[in-house]
Amino acid sequence: MSETSESRDRELLEQAIALAWRCPPSETAFSVGAMVVADDGTVLGTGWSRKSDPHEHAEEAALADVAEADRDRLATATIYTSLEPCSTRASRPVTCTQHILQAGIPRIVFAWREPDLFVDCVGAETLRAAGREVHELADLAAAAREPNSHLVPASFEAADTDGPAGE
Repeated sequence: MSETSESRDRELLEQAIALAWRCPPSETAFSVGAMVVADDGTVLGTGWSRKSDPHEHAEEAALADVAEADRDRLATATIYTSLEPCSTRASRPVTCTQHILQAGIPRIVFAWREPDLFVDCVGAETLRAAGREVHELADLAAAAREPNSHLVPASFEAADTDGPAGE
C-alpha cells in the first residue's frame, strides 16, 4: 500500500470513527461508525449504529445510505468501519459481514477487533476467506473504543485483541 493510500485510509477511517459518537448509547451493543467510499474518494454512504432503528448496525446503515444510482460503484468501493464487521448477530438474521459480501465491496478497513463481550466475531477472517482485501489499522483502535467506554472497561481494552488481522 502506498503512503498516499495509507494516509487516505487513515483519514477516512478517522471520519468513520467520528460517526460512532452519533450513536444512541446502548448497554447491549457497540457504538460504531461506517462509511462506504468509491474508488475515486466519493463518499457514497455513511452510517452509525442505531441510526434509523434500535437494531441497525453501522455497516448496514451505511450500505442503506448508498443511492440506487451508485450501487454499481460498490464493486470497487471500500467500507471504513470503526469496529470489525460482525459475523454473528442476535438482533437480525443478516450480519454485517454478509451485507458487505452481498454488496460486492472488495475492500474493508477497520480500526478495532470486536472483543468477545457479546459474541465471538470472525468478520475479518470471513471476509478475507471470501477473497476480500481486509486492512486493520489497530493504532486507531483506542479512538474507536472511546464511544464504547461505558461497555469496555480499561482492563478489558488491554486484553481485547488477539493481534493484528494482517494486511
